[in-house]
Amino acid sequence: MTELRSLIVVLGDQLDLDASAFDDFDASVDAVWMAEVAEESTHVWSSKPRTVTFLSAMRHFALALQAAGRPLHYTRLDTSSKASTLAGTLQADLLHLKPARLLMTAPGDWRVLQAIKAVAASHGLPLDIREDRHFFSSVRDFAAHAKGRKSLRMEYFYREQRKRHDVLMQGDAPVGGQWNFDAENREAFGPAGPGNVPPRTAFEPDAITREVIALVHDRFADHPGRLDSFAWPVTRAQALQSLQVFIQERLPLFGRYQDAMWSGDAWLYHSHLSAALNLKLLNPREVVAAAEAAYHSGHAPLASVEGFIRQILGWREYVRGVYWTQMPAYQERNALGAQEDLPAWFWTGATDMVCLRDALVQTLEHGYANHIQRLMVTGLYALMLGVEPKQVHAWYLAVYVDAVEWVELPNTLGMSQYADGGVMGSKPYVATGKYLQRMSPYCKGCRYDPAQRSGDSACPFTTLYWDFLMRHEDTLARNPRMALQVKNVARLTDVQKQEVTQRAAAIRCGDVGVAHG
Repeated sequence: MTELRSLIVVLGDQLDLDASAFDDFDASVDAVWMAEVAEESTHVWSSKPRTVTFLSAMRHFALALQAAGRPLHYTRLDTSSKASTLAGTLQADLLHLKPARLLMTAPGDWRVLQAIKAVAASHGLPLDIREDRHFFSSVRDFAAHAKGRKSLRMEYFYREQRKRHDVLMQGDAPVGGQWNFDAENREAFGPAGPGNVPPRTAFEPDAITREVIALVHDRFADHPGRLDSFAWPVTRAQALQSLQVFIQERLPLFGRYQDAMWSGDAWLYHSHLSAALNLKLLNPREVVAAAEAAYHSGHAPLASVEGFIRQILGWREYVRGVYWTQMPAYQERNALGAQEDLPAWFWTGATDMVCLRDALVQTLEHGYANHIQRLMVTGLYALMLGVEPKQVHAWYLAVYVDAVEWVELPNTLGMSQYADGGVMGSKPYVATGKYLQRMSPYCKGCRYDPAQRSGDSACPFTTLYWDFLMRHEDTLARNPRMALQVKNVARLTDVQKQEVTQRAAAIRCGDVGVAHG
């Protein structure tokens, strides 16, 4: 038997045949190692759609590895008697595989990186961790950008990226004469709604996915979420088809309506590509190139294309840099001292607030919500309620099919919950129910009035907005971007403040907002 030179560790979010870990792969002396383990669905209460997405994509990638002639040691969750953890399973396999070294592309999760390092050390094996070429920039690139900066702002990093990679550039200037078209990308749908939105690009579960669905129903029966309409891309070919359809059908109107919401329509003009990107079934370069080509061909307007590219080349790269330069301390941040528990109905959707019910039911049904639902519906509510950031993080990591910690944690703790005290965002994003009324039709069918801050019909978002400003008045008053909002607190009488405080207390103890019966 030939001695094994390298055992290539491939994680569930590293499904790329061209990953750096395979650069000098020699099938005669190297092998690939993959494992399905219960821990990855239980360290947070992973939803059924999320678990099925990862496991099905892994099993399909295993077939791709075998077709490419790469020897594979693959542990299946439904046939294994090995340990329930990634580290334990790797430990057990190393005893008989006996490689000379372990090799992998850099993982996207601090916890997993530490676990694999510990296994390698315990066996006295070298661990070769290679740069993840999937991204436009390396962690070192971001660290160099961040050096000496008191705060990190995506806009400046994004402009550097545009120049460096010559994306939407005309010489040294941005195409169209401006870097940012956010002001043009904030329209709501009119009273008639979003119109004839193209159907979701859906993929009927094949035999492999059906087998995984049965496994998840059996092993994780008590986990949140539904699988009746599971249709996510789980192969490279499906991911490429999703990209092509998005560019053709949705991109032209993506920018204009990227912040808009509509009851009962989960998909709208968004790309739905984040899971495929985060599993590495798609490369961000091909996504950005396809969007840029759509602009140059006249198929999509600049504002839409720039807004989409900003999410990929700017925001996605930026949050990864924040994660790896700030961890592990970042996950403990709680700048506002939030200590409330996450409402139990976040896991069920059992609330009488229409906006939250729609976002939560959709999330549990599909493992998906668009960025504005995550930031300005579920995230906004948790922020103003004062939920402990770690609990909010655990929920977001658990319920969404695209959730990998490098991208989820900074988005949640930094952008959504302001738990990092301004490392990522220049201010906490807080708003009354009037914002939701402007950007969606939710309020028309809701028992709560977004114009009221107190009283039985007061919208909980509006109550909690004023309560948030009052509780954090001293801290927020020192932030120039919050000064105007904080000044409005002084206009309230003592009686009005007391009414807000009492109503907020009723919301926190579950007397308001919970659906009964």
